[in-house]
Amino acid sequence: MKFRLQFAAILLVGVCLPATAQKVPADSMTARVHSTTAHSVVVPMPKPVARVNGAVLTDHDLLREMYAIFPYARQHNGGFPKEMEADIRKGALKMIEFEELVYQEALRQQRTVAPERLSKAERDFRKQFASDQQYREFLKLEMNGSESVMRTKINRSLLIEDLLKTDIDNKSSVTFAEEKSFYEKNPERFKLPESFALQTITMLPPKNPTTEQLKQVRKRADAALTQAKATKNYEEFGMLAEKISEDDYRVMMGDHKSVAPSDMPATVIQVARRLQPGQMSDLIPVDQAFTIIRLNAHSEPRMQKFEEVKNGLRSEMTQAKTEKLRHELDARLRKNAKIEEL
Repeated sequence: MKFRLQFAAILLVGVCLPATAQKVPADSMTARVHSTTAHSVVVPMPKPVARVNGAVLTDHDLLREMYAIFPYARQHNGGFPKEMEADIRKGALKMIEFEELVYQEALRQQRTVAPERLSKAERDFRKQFASDQQYREFLKLEMNGSESVMRTKINRSLLIEDLLKTDIDNKSSVTFAEEKSFYEKNPERFKLPESFALQTITMLPPKNPTTEQLKQVRKRADAALTQAKATKNYEEFGMLAEKISEDDYRVMMGDHKSVAPSDMPATVIQVARRLQPGQMSDLIPVDQAFTIIRLNAHSEPRMQKFEEVKNGLRSEMTQAKTEKLRHELDARLRKNAKIEEL
């Protein structure tokens, strides 16, 4: 876990705070007013949301973590989807509590950060700002104008990073033997089903078509088939699909990518199984529509070889082990901790 101090992107001048976080009660005087050349911005004073063994975590800490969980909120003026906000907040609160517990454990173990490493981290952090003025504005708003306070926060993040590295990252690696054993014990996980890679050009009838309208569909389909037969490759068929096909896949050059037999009409599957890659069908009636398929590949059911899956399997197993270790560390640190959610 790399240290996270993206304060600038979230709280600089308060402009990125969601509306709910910007509001200041009329009877509250606990807010900082920051004057800029253009206007004054009212930034709420941090409000406690939790105490972890006496250490106070604020709504500013919580908001940063909510943005880390759901960064897309910045694209919507700082707002979170209402149906997701409660879960995002809950997850963010648990995370900042966990990080505070990790920090306290690092202090208990008397861990330290080398001065040169801390200095480099400070320099890297300052690079987030577009100008020195922006950096100074940030210090005023979030660090009481103190570089010492900022340095303390960076040091805290590095201590958290170090403990997580030793207690989680360094223990979450997966050996070749573990990978191979998992592969051999779970063969069903690595069986690939039959699939077809194909493109389509489809002519669709209107809703509740008349006999004359169905004749027009067939006429368009016959014309489409003549044009399709003149195409020589994937690109030419795809360009024609974009031009004349009436189904949703026309915007993707008619490409359905990899499709399971169960996801296609039986009549289409029967034809697809008779084609060779690169070949094209005649018109295939599907209900009252007509489709033309171009087969790009047909994959028979098979077992994936270990060499094919080992890299993805290693990542998956490493992630699972990481989550397990993190959960265990969180449970161990919470066991004797006093945590109050306010």
